[in-house]
Parts: sequence; C-alpha cells; structure tokens
Amino acid sequence: MWISPVDNVFVRWGINVNISIVSIGKLKEKYLKQGIAEYLKRLSSYAKVEVIELPDEKAPENLSAAEMLIVKEKEGIRILDKISDDTHVIALAIEGKQKSSEEFAVSIDRLATYGKSKITFVIGGSLGLSSEVMKRSNESLSFSKMTLPHQLMRLVLLEQVYRAFRINRGEPYHK
Repeated sequence: MWISPVDNVFVRWGINVNISIVSIGKLKEKYLKQGIAEYLKRLSSYAKVEVIELPDEKAPENLSAAEMLIVKEKEGIRILDKISDDTHVIALAIEGKQKSSEEFAVSIDRLATYGKSKITFVIGGSLGLSSEVMKRSNESLSFSKMTLPHQLMRLVLLEQVYRAFRINRGEPYHK
C-alpha cells in the first residue's frame, strides 16, 4: 500500500475500476480520435474504460430558450438510458467544482476505495446537460470557467483520468 502525497490517502493496488464516458455528439476530427485512442490504450492497464457516443439532437442555429430546453431534455433521455443504477455519475459542467489534478486523483481513489468502482462521466452536447441528468449526477466537475468544445472534453477528460491513475500509483508523469 502506498500513501498518496495528497491528503495522506491510501491507494490500494489492483482495484478493478470501470469507467464510462457518455458523450453527446459524433467525433469527426481525426486528431481528437487519435488522441482518444492513445489514452484509451494507456488506460487499459489501469481500468476498463469505454466511451459511449450518442447522437446529438438536430436543431437549427437560432433556438429559443424553450427549444434549447427541449433539445437538452431529448439528449438527456439518451444519456440517462446509458447510465446504470450502480454507477457514480460525474457530470462535466461549467458550473461544477474545479479540482487540481492531484485533487481529482484523490477523488478517483476514494471512490474506488469506498466501493464505487463504476464511474460514469457525462459530457453534454453544445447546449449542456439537462436538469434530469444533473439530478442523477452524484457530483459535477468543471475543468475550467471557460467554455470548451464538448468533443475536446473527451480527450482532456481521458488525459486527466490517466494522469490520476499515474499520480495514485506514484508513477512519474504528472509534473
């Protein structure tokens, strides 16, 4: 057993962690697909990771507030359909809590240590997440106060999950 330098958290070896990333929108950019494939390969020795890509709701450019709500609700139904009852859900949202990489690593370790070995990260479409998805979420995480493209968030999230596992195992990478 190794003691994490962050918060003296105990890190157990060999915990079986299953991570799902449920995301709205089809990834088209080749460079993002390549980056995601690389991090999925790197993560394979730490956890079982799956990326679930759901279609975005087709909508015209200029939507009213009511139309935006309808789009988010329809996407939310698709998201909720992919989330099992026994998973810890982390919504990625601009209004979520910001954490350092080390704090994020501690969070992942604590979930696994206390029996939450199934973790689902949710990335909404261009309009964000529905209120129902936010209600189902156990926590909300923000990577920045800035708005980032939801396609790019998949890659950033996978890199941070990989970094968290490296930090938790005391392996070099995160500096």
